[in-house]
Parts: sequence; C-alpha cells; structure tokens
Amino acid sequence: MDTRLFEAAQRGNIDYLQRLLTENPLILNITLLSAENPLNIAADMGHVDFVKEIIKLKPVFAKEVNQEGFSPTHIAAANGHVEIVKELMKVDIKLCRLEGRQKMTPLHYAAIKGRAEVISAMLSDCPDCIEDETDRKENALHLAVKNNRFEAIKILGDWIKDMNKEYLLNMKDEQGNTVLHLASWKKQREVLEMLLGSGTVSSGSLEVNAINHSGLTALDMVLIFPSEAGDREIVEILRSAGATRARDIIQSTISNNQTSTDNTSTPERCLSNGNNLIEYFKFKKGRDSPSEARSTLLVIAVLVATATFQVGVNPPGGVWQDTNIPDHTNSTSSSNAHFGGQSIMATTNKVGFMLFVFFNSVGFSMSLYMIYVLTSEFPLQFELQICLLAMYGTYGTALPCIAPSSLNLPVLLTTTILSSTTSALAQVARPLTTMLKKFFKDFTHRVV
Repeated sequence: MDTRLFEAAQRGNIDYLQRLLTENPLILNITLLSAENPLNIAADMGHVDFVKEIIKLKPVFAKEVNQEGFSPTHIAAANGHVEIVKELMKVDIKLCRLEGRQKMTPLHYAAIKGRAEVISAMLSDCPDCIEDETDRKENALHLAVKNNRFEAIKILGDWIKDMNKEYLLNMKDEQGNTVLHLASWKKQREVLEMLLGSGTVSSGSLEVNAINHSGLTALDMVLIFPSEAGDREIVEILRSAGATRARDIIQSTISNNQTSTDNTSTPERCLSNGNNLIEYFKFKKGRDSPSEARSTLLVIAVLVATATFQVGVNPPGGVWQDTNIPDHTNSTSSSNAHFGGQSIMATTNKVGFMLFVFFNSVGFSMSLYMIYVLTSEFPLQFELQICLLAMYGTYGTALPCIAPSSLNLPVLLTTTILSSTTSALAQVARPLTTMLKKFFKDFTHRVV
C-alpha cells in the first residue's frame, strides 16, 4: 500500500485521501496487490468518517480478509468500534459471519474482548450469527465464558432466551464442554447464578449433568479442580439445580440396567461395567490435576521404598539364629554350614535368593529415583538427597552382610551397579516398549 494512503487512513484525513485520488485515481486499485487495505487501518484506528468514505469508493474492501485472518469487521469488533461495525454491516449484513483464521467471526472476537455494544449491534441485524462456531466448535458464549467477560455473557444469554435458542447453552466444544462446564471450571459464580438461579434460562432447558469427553460433569469440574474460595457457594448452586457427579450417574445407570433385566448377570454385562469403571478411574490428561497425580505417585513410591527396604533386610524365611560349621566327623551336610545372622534362604536356595535380591533391589532403587524426581523442586533439597543416599547405602550394606561369603560379590554387584542403573535402563526401554505395544496392537487388528 502507498505510504501516503496508509498515512491518510491512520489519521482519518479525508481531504488528504481526496488529494491522493486526484493525483492518482487508481491508487485504491493498487492496494489490491497489498497485504493490507486502508479500510483495515481506519477500522483499527476508529475513524468512522474515513471508513464511510472508503466504503463508498471501494465497498469490496469490507469483505477482504488479510493474511492474519482479519477483515475490517473483525478489527472493528475486537476494538469495540460499534459505529464502524454498523457501517460495515450496511455493505453486507452477513459480514458479522465472515470467517477468518480458525473460522473465527467478528462476533467471536467481540465476545473474547467483551464488546457488549458490538455484540448487541450484530445480533440486532443478524441474529443467526450467534450460532456460528470456530474450528474448535466454540460458539460466542463459550468464548465469552472462557475469557471471563460477564457483560458479554449476560447479553448473549438474554439474546439466546429471547430468540428461543436455549439449545445453544448445551452445545459442546471439541472437548465436550458446555458453558456450564466452563463456568464451573473458571469458578464464575455470577455466571452460574445467571444460568441456574435467576430465571434467565427456562427451567429444564439446561443440561446440568452433561458429561464432557473426559467423563466429567460441571459439578466434577468444581470438585476436581478446587480453589481457595467460592467453591462451596458454587457447589450449592449446582446441587440446587440437580447437578451430580459423573460417577453417581454411572452407578445409577448400572443399577437401573441391573434392575430392569433378569437377576442373572451375564459375563458380557459384567465385563462392560468393569471396563466403564476402569476407563473412568484412569488418569486423563486435562481432567485430573497434575499436583494430585504427583502426590499420589509420591505416596506410592514411599510405600514401595518402605516395603522393599523392609523385606530386603528381613528376607523371606528369616535369618539363622545360630552358627553351624560342620567338621569332617559331623554327619551334617556341608551345604548346611551357616553363621548366625545369615539369610536362611541364601544358604538353602542360592538361585532363588539371587532372584529375590535382584527384583527387590530394582523396586527399591526405582522407588528412590521416583522420590528424587517428584521432590526435585522441594526445599531442603540437599538434606533430602543425603537422606536418600543414606537409605540406599544402608540397603546396599545390609544385603551383603546377610548373604553367605560365596554370594557376597554377586549381591554387592546387584545392589550397587545393576540396580543403580535401572532408572537409565528404564528410559532406554520406554520407547522400545511403546514400539512393541504398537506392533502387537497392529498385529492384533490385522489378525482380527
């Protein structure tokens, strides 16, 4: 675009524009080859009169979308220039539904920015634009709730009620979330009161127990992602509207299915119910809190470390309480020779004892490694690492002491070298395991 034309649009100087057109009547045609047009600049700066002049000269500019996916209407709506939006919609009433990048319309940007007057103007001239969705299946109300734009939410909610389009409240985005899910997740008590408590929405038109793709209801969103304040009031609002947790709905469905059929339950039905419960309790990224998952893993790692340490220093079968060194005249077999404090299993079943030492040491070292990783950003990190090293040293010292002299070296190597490299070996083996799982899965599908 000619820099002089850019300057005229930026200042909103109509006289300067007329002089440029006198000098070069084709100056606006040249801009068709440019990435921008003067109408975008004027719409961004809010120059209403300049916008009117450009529309009169080149109305086609109003329908152009630039490389960033913005038309003049997108830009004016996002900036809240309601008069410019009205002028542009005089060119074509459907400009408020013009799709840009990711199928975003001007109404979507107005909702994101909370431009209440722009939203009212667009809905007055083109009510159907409220149904438009982005490529993520988000409508304007989804976007307003996600961005905490309460005034925009109120206007959109009132229009939805007045136009009898309350089904839009139950529309789901690509994650299966309704506006009720989003408002609960964002802890927007005012929005929930507007939707459920003040009569804005007709009774029974809102699905308060809709389940998203993560298997959660709106009530689950509050309880699984707690905050410091306001949760109790939100839970009361939802429960008073009949909201329940997804697990209660599943259990109710299972109970209803069982009572509506014969008392004899088939294996197929039990398997189906079991799979539902397994899927529900699996960890799902985006639904379950990472901090809760870390806490759970830390508890498991501590339990494994405690169990493996305890069974390591107190091996199966216990230890000999006496010392027995048979001589040549003693009829006792030399294989029963032992010293007090040595493992009974180590002297009677050396192979079994070594397998026990190996697997127990792997579990112990991996649990300590998990504790180290999960507490890596904790305070007193140096002191915590000393504790872990001391525990590992104690374990590595205790096991060779309870083993016979013939097994001292194998036990020492197992507890120090092999088990200490388990974490590194696991990182190498993880992608190999994933590849094998994929191979067997593909192979199974082909066979079936």
